[in-house]
Amino acid sequence: MRSRTDLAVEARQMRGSGALEGVREGSGTRRGTKTELVEVLDERGAEALGKPVGKYLTLTPPQRFALDPQAFSDAALTLAESLRELLGPSRGLVLAAGLGNPSVTPDAFGPLTVRRMLVTRHLTGSPRFKAVRPVAAVEAGVAGTTGIESGELVAALTRELRPEAVIAIDALAARSAERLCATFQLTDTGVTPGSGVGNARRELSRATLGVPVIALGVPTVIEAGTLAEELSGAETERGDFFVTPRDVDSKVADAAKLAAAALNLALHEGLTPQEAVLN
Repeated sequence: MRSRTDLAVEARQMRGSGALEGVREGSGTRRGTKTELVEVLDERGAEALGKPVGKYLTLTPPQRFALDPQAFSDAALTLAESLRELLGPSRGLVLAAGLGNPSVTPDAFGPLTVRRMLVTRHLTGSPRFKAVRPVAAVEAGVAGTTGIESGELVAALTRELRPEAVIAIDALAARSAERLCATFQLTDTGVTPGSGVGNARRELSRATLGVPVIALGVPTVIEAGTLAEELSGAETERGDFFVTPRDVDSKVADAAKLAAAALNLALHEGLTPQEAVLN
């Protein structure tokens, strides 16, 4: 049974070291941040990896980014560059949706991120702010507390606001413990909330919303059986138990702070990394 992971780079690693038809790869380092690209080119690649056609960029900043202001700035700039590449040159309205349950720490990455974003849609009607890009943000919540699927809410807002793009921000599942709260995945394929933990909800993508959907995620959990297999090297029965770091509260907060700074830099020209951090 294939280990659960939302990360395309891990899905690729699970297929061995040989070349895969329909998949293009690359890696490098920018400002101290490790970058890994997996691009699914066609249906052959999609079938091999179990991922939709599109680009998947995984960025791993230095572990010290939460404590070192220069490392934080460098990582934020690198993430922002990658976000701009996926968004393209347009400066129209962007809707950011923080997916997940803010009351459950491993699932709070999305809500914590949008709380730190610089929202400007309400300002752009004024001549003083005509150079500001319009940005709207929403905490989508979860059906268990709102009675509304996050996909339903984001779809309704997309119809009403007519953004040029949606950025969906969500917690992910990984298969490697070293990636927990340490790796950021960006993709232009959208996201299916809950898919990594076997609780898939309504997909958010260009196909369902009618506009480009960029997904930004951080893995915060790993399936217990996968972790046991990683530590022991022996095949282990899969289950419905998931493991998260004991200091997940601080790690998720740090990841959300960096993600929000990167989003603010990507969406608003002229900001410095220091100005992009909102309390």
